[in-house]
Amino acid sequence: MKIREYIDSVNNSGTKVLTAFLTAGYPEKNGFVELAQEVFEAGADMLEIGIPFSDPLADGPIIQHSSQVALANGITIRNCLQYAEEIRKLTDKPLIAMGYANPILRYGVKNFINDAASAGYSGVIIPDLVVEEYNELFPDERIPLDVILLCTPTSSAERLQQIDNKSTGFVYCVSVAGTTGIGKTHDEGVLESVGFCREHVKKNKMLVGFGISTPEDVLRFAPFCDGVIVGSAIVRLLEEDKKSNYRSIKNLISGLKKSCIS
Repeated sequence: MKIREYIDSVNNSGTKVLTAFLTAGYPEKNGFVELAQEVFEAGADMLEIGIPFSDPLADGPIIQHSSQVALANGITIRNCLQYAEEIRKLTDKPLIAMGYANPILRYGVKNFINDAASAGYSGVIIPDLVVEEYNELFPDERIPLDVILLCTPTSSAERLQQIDNKSTGFVYCVSVAGTTGIGKTHDEGVLESVGFCREHVKKNKMLVGFGISTPEDVLRFAPFCDGVIVGSAIVRLLEEDKKSNYRSIKNLISGLKKSCIS
């Protein structure tokens, strides 16, 4: 199922979409597929799988650390593709690859897109891909994956329209200026900025991420989006939670999903 169709089906059932983020191969190389299965069973609608990179500019210290550990564990793009193949055997929910431009360019953009689609990914997010460079990276309009672009609180109406026109699957709205991480303050100005983005994203669904870590955050943003993306709050718990069969993470995801009911 295409990402847009899946989001529509979840929204039509009366809930917002909950997307969980995991760094591939973290906290351990083995057991990642089982972790992904646990995340889905706890209530996640979609899974964003981060490709570890040594210089993840959009990520805060929590996800940066997870990338460093994953790289030390020997995780490569090929491992990320293998994970998707295994996870796809367990679920038909969308899997989204999140990777920076340099590793994808080194792998070969066309090779990556084709291999990712074959492995079972439904879409890709490249945080450092700006809309002006989209056609350089993807000159062929016939792409077997959805390419999801990001907008920010500082995006103008004209830029939002450009991002909306190019993006497929959904538009990823960054709720705050800065990197990912928990503990962000969502004041009225932030909500106004997200609302402004929502008004100008008309072709696509819009999901909100960065700094969303609690059920209260989900409730705050729910009126302005079609779903939320949660990363750092989940990754932060992984190292300690693996000793208890990820009980805390499953409770967190379950609570977040309950707040997605519209």
